[in-house]
Amino acid sequence: MSFGVAAAPAVQLIGSCTSGTNASIAPTDHCVAQAGNDGISSVIWSPTANHLVSTNWDGGVRCWEVQESGGRSELCRKLRVSYLTFPINHENGSPVLDCAFSPDGSTVFSVGADKAVRMWNLAQSPPNNIPQQIGAHDQPIKSVAFLPSTNMIVSGGWDNMLKFWDARQQNPVGTLQLPDKCYDLDVRDSLMVVACAGRHIITYNVQGQPQEHQRKESPLKFQSRCVAAFPDATGYAVGSIEGRVGIQYVAKVAGKESFAFKCHRQDANVYAVNCICFHNQFGTFATVGADGIVNFWDKDNKQRLKGFPAIHRTITCASFSAQGNMFAYSSSYDWSKGSTHYAPGTPNELWVHSVVEDEIKPKGKKTTSYR
Repeated sequence: MSFGVAAAPAVQLIGSCTSGTNASIAPTDHCVAQAGNDGISSVIWSPTANHLVSTNWDGGVRCWEVQESGGRSELCRKLRVSYLTFPINHENGSPVLDCAFSPDGSTVFSVGADKAVRMWNLAQSPPNNIPQQIGAHDQPIKSVAFLPSTNMIVSGGWDNMLKFWDARQQNPVGTLQLPDKCYDLDVRDSLMVVACAGRHIITYNVQGQPQEHQRKESPLKFQSRCVAAFPDATGYAVGSIEGRVGIQYVAKVAGKESFAFKCHRQDANVYAVNCICFHNQFGTFATVGADGIVNFWDKDNKQRLKGFPAIHRTITCASFSAQGNMFAYSSSYDWSKGSTHYAPGTPNELWVHSVVEDEIKPKGKKTTSYR
């Protein structure tokens, strides 16, 4: 097998959006204007409103308001997307690598190559258009999340550290040593899962003071790329550069066992799984990859629910809205082939897909399964 990146045919642009039949996963998807001047590193929805936030390698943190309108049929829904506030930037335009919302949806926390944990209240414009710094690492920070049970922010860095922050003070309220660089982390209720270099996966109980629950080697053979906790906090899914996903349980669930499956592969070519995100209502999930493909899956019945046509470029990240009726995904270069394969001027686009329930709702057991 060989590791690859999806071929990028010549495209045309209309404004900031690509035209053509393979620009988006569905012809009715809405392209978000002014999605940034460099690769999109993360995208998340507010837990309380249809507010969409993205982070970019150009140093920007951007927020939009998404409104639905139209017919009664799911297929007739229309989207209107507008800036909620003007974009803000990390200091010196340093790449921003991840962001997280507070539970009330009022505040965004962002981290990146400037080694800073920053806080932005969406109702206010920060001084000099740079969000307030509330913490720091010794190396770039890859991931950030909010811990609802303790009202703390957790950040994972390339300095092999987890740090816990109270937004009211700049010194960490706690630190934990990681076995290697943090590549991704996620939090659901009392479960936090961290994927590190060296294929290390660590789970923590964060109900009170964070306590390590389990440390193990990834069930996948190659480098971890992304991780996402199940909505019911019984386990997590981990994706790797080899085009596979591992489903792992940390708590006993009757009739459920851990397993792994192939997803983002085309014949002998293997593409990185760049992001995994779960649907809150149904517990199903999406994977997006360097092959430019979005897949919807049902882990409980081991089925692929929906496979969308490949788009022109790699897909770097994705997220379901809190209600699950919208799905945001980004298309830009994902650096899976390094800087030598980056083409200056490659469009960076953010799309919103209206989710039809039949695409994401479990269908029950069938004779067919994951490919």
